[in-house]
Amino acid sequence: MPTIRIKRVYHDVQPSDGFRVLVDRLWPRGLSKSRAAIDFWVRDLAPSAELRLWFGHAPDRWAEFQKRYLDELADRGEALAAFREAIAGQPTVTLVYAAHDEQHNNAIVLAHWLSGPRPAGA
Repeated sequence: MPTIRIKRVYHDVQPSDGFRVLVDRLWPRGLSKSRAAIDFWVRDLAPSAELRLWFGHAPDRWAEFQKRYLDELADRGEALAAFREAIAGQPTVTLVYAAHDEQHNNAIVLAHWLSGPRPAGA
């Protein structure tokens, strides 16, 4: 597994970012493809539209958002396989996201989920 980093997509691209993966369902507002420098877009691992709208980056919903998002991830085997194939052999992968809130966003949950132990097949 590569080193996983997290970064807001609007921050400057650095060589140390390595392989940049957009983890949002929607393309970042006002950002060109060349400026975003995205190597892979894994929209099918992003939270569902319903979950994203419910959460609204409200800190008081953070714990419940994490639980619901992890439940969604458990059912995304095909998207996970595509993601794993895309990052195979990459030493560093940076999960990039568009949210303003750098403390409460799906990239954080996804990074922890990717790094932690999971049941077989997950």
